[in-house]
Amino acid sequence: MREADGGLGHVFISVLMRDLTLAFRHRGELANPLMFFVMVVSLFPLGIGPAPSTLAEIAPGIIWVAALLASMLALDAMFRTDFEDGSLEQMALSHHPLSVIVLAKVLAHWLITGLPLLIVAPLLGVLLYLPDNAMVVLVLSLALGTPVLSLVGAIGTGLTVGLKRGGVLLSLLVLPLYVPVLIFGALAVNDATAGLNVTGHLYLMGALLVLSIALSPLATAAAIRVSIG
Repeated sequence: MREADGGLGHVFISVLMRDLTLAFRHRGELANPLMFFVMVVSLFPLGIGPAPSTLAEIAPGIIWVAALLASMLALDAMFRTDFEDGSLEQMALSHHPLSVIVLAKVLAHWLITGLPLLIVAPLLGVLLYLPDNAMVVLVLSLALGTPVLSLVGAIGTGLTVGLKRGGVLLSLLVLPLYVPVLIFGALAVNDATAGLNVTGHLYLMGALLVLSIALSPLATAAAIRVSIG
């Protein structure tokens, strides 16, 4: 990878645009997480039944679990291509901080996977008879939670990028770390459905997001150096 002549902002934007361009060249793979998300949520009314009260009660958990699994589908590809063609090693050897490059790649991953889920989620909430007052909380919780999934998942991806079949190990590494996001996200939507105050849950998710932004790029950069070393 040719090192950029500008500052860190220029490097960040260059890596971000590069990853987005490469992703849009493979539109079939780009749609996989979104299609998985839609199909998983759509299957529940068929398996459980069309009763609105039942679907509305379990809708937060269904949508959040499906979003978590859909986000994991694209995790392995976050650094895989760059590792295989040697670009990741060049990034690690660059005089630019690897954590900044990692943060750009994580943002690209979220724009490719998390943002489409965020846009489609209200439509699936309607499918599951989620009340209108809970719909806004659903979008807010996903907006706070899905970036955390990408940031935390990047750490596991960095640790397993050097393994040929690291998908199962990656799942074992990141799934326990996803549990707090899943709990607070689903609880926020559940409490909104019941008419309760949800600011506490959203503040906690915001704190998790800030903590992940601060620590995940550094941890991921260290994990990548271990994998390629």
